[in-house]
Amino acid sequence: QVQLIESGGGSVQPGGSLRLSCKTARRTSRNVAMGWFRQVPGKERVFVAAIGWDDGSPIYHDSVKGRFTASRDLSITAYLQTNALKPEDTAVYYCAFKYGAVAADTATKYDFWGQGTQVTVSS
Repeated sequence: QVQLIESGGGSVQPGGSLRLSCKTARRTSRNVAMGWFRQVPGKERVFVAAIGWDDGSPIYHDSVKGRFTASRDLSITAYLQTNALKPEDTAVYYCAFKYGAVAADTATKYDFWGQGTQVTVSS
């Protein structure tokens, strides 16, 4: 089991920013990728962003392009910088871990999941 610890969620006004973090509890291989998904009650979990450790090139869902930035460091900590937040971004955000350094936009490709962190955007 790979344990993922998420942090950085909170409540902000529209147009605000948050930086979400996701780190492994113990050292692991760098041949991995990390993804971000979000989910609201009663709805399917949907892809937000992902990044691999081979080239560090992120991929994004169209709804967050230009506003969210995924990054990673050598300790295998993933970050999601969320700017210009909208009420539609309100959700529980989950980070995910997969073996293999190729980023993926499908939840079933990931092997382990974090506990989720709540992001609420409201006036």
